Amino acid sequence: MSSPIEISLERGSGLLEREQKYQLNSTKPGKVASAFLSENEQGTTRVFVAGGSRSGNRKVYEQEAFRLGQEIGRHNYRLDFGLSSRGIMGAVARGVLDTWARKGRRSQTPIHAVTTKEYLALYQSDEVIDQVSDIIVAHTLEERKQQLLNADFVIFTPGGVGTLDELSYDCVAMQDGFLDFKPFILFNTEGFFHHLLEYLKDIHQKGFSDPMPFIVVDNSLEAGIAFEMLGRYYHKMDKMQARETVEHIIYDLPYVIEQKTICPHKSISDILDEKDMILQGTGKTRKQKLTQQIESAYLNKEIERMYNRLAKSGRDTAAVSYKLSSLKRRSVRRKG
Repeated sequence: MSSPIEISLERGSGLLEREQKYQLNSTKPGKVASAFLSENEQGTTRVFVAGGSRSGNRKVYEQEAFRLGQEIGRHNYRLDFGLSSRGIMGAVARGVLDTWARKGRRSQTPIHAVTTKEYLALYQSDEVIDQVSDIIVAHTLEERKQQLLNADFVIFTPGGVGTLDELSYDCVAMQDGFLDFKPFILFNTEGFFHHLLEYLKDIHQKGFSDPMPFIVVDNSLEAGIAFEMLGRYYHKMDKMQARETVEHIIYDLPYVIEQKTICPHKSISDILDEKDMILQGTGKTRKQKLTQQIESAYLNKEIERMYNRLAKSGRDTAAVSYKLSSLKRRSVRRKG
């Protein structure tokens, strides 16, 4: 998957040229593809966000997705996505565009989209899509997935079966060595992924898969902190080093979040500087105390998520109990 696949490309200014017929018989990548595939080599950080084309039934999903987009823009990352102005994906794109506009960078292109001819035909021109000037048109969904994985790291946000398909595909590709190791972030709004996380842990414990080192964040503020840590610690390195670095970030992240909550005016950079200085220093007492604080913060975060999962399970149990009672009443009425 590291070598460019054969896809055809056309450049559009949003969908202003959407009526143009895309020539899908070419086997040579065009100018947009060449630029897209070489972005990372030039030092530009690209983020692939997978998420729903629907908004879900709670406003918080779309609100947090918009804020996530703002965080992506604030860190000067470029967004790669599957081209949608609706739902979670549209909210992320609007957030990125909002931040870039506030920075006065309207003339630059913060978003690349990868889609298929069939999906492209579904979208009407609108305020979001008109600002997506680089659109890659792939032959198949498989090629679309491969192109999106050229990003530096991947964020999975709430979504439907398409998002689950993307997540499964990417996990398999990385586990089986078809994809170089890169950070995967779960944007766990309102505990959206708690069932999935438990399932992944379960299949690993039963010997059916390797553990996947997801960086789990519960909101856009935590995502911003994770971005800071990735920018500081994660660089191009071999697979083992990259995985170890991500695992350290996962373990240290709750502590940094906790410190930012305690001292909101302190920058993430200062918090990380202090942490690294103590851990790399010679003071055994300070190092031991900090190590305990990091472990405590990690455990507290896990406990917090566990309580949230238990609360959701309680509501699920109540709903199931109500349905069972209703079915029993219907059964009794039919027998009567």
